[in-house]
Amino acid sequence: MGLFRKKSDTDKSGFIHIEVKHLFEWDEPNGEGCIVSDRITKEGWKVGYMYRDKPTPGHPDSGWRFYKGDEDEEYSSNPDNHHVFALNTICNYDPDIIPYLHSPIGTYLIRTENGDFIRDDGTKKIHMEKQER
Repeated sequence: MGLFRKKSDTDKSGFIHIEVKHLFEWDEPNGEGCIVSDRITKEGWKVGYMYRDKPTPGHPDSGWRFYKGDEDEEYSSNPDNHHVFALNTICNYDPDIIPYLHSPIGTYLIRTENGDFIRDDGTKKIHMEKQER
């Protein structure tokens, strides 16, 4: 679809309309919530950087955080720029993340040019690309 989406492709909150199918099973004890940058859910980018933090106690939190990969501290510190979603919903935005979701807490991954994710050791560039719709 390109870099620009039609207004009809988003809801009144600006999230891109997607059909949500059941894509995987989450059987871990903490819930399946995750925090996602609006660059993925509103601007249409694939996940470029993902990490699994310790889940927030008292919340249905998987610990996963998903970003395009170029969000700076100013963008990331604004709570209006990211939202909580179910993991399965984000898998529908970007199914490439599915094989990595059962990685342990403390996992930091970046997307490579071939679409795979590798551990982020700080030496490689994050590959960023648009979602296909």
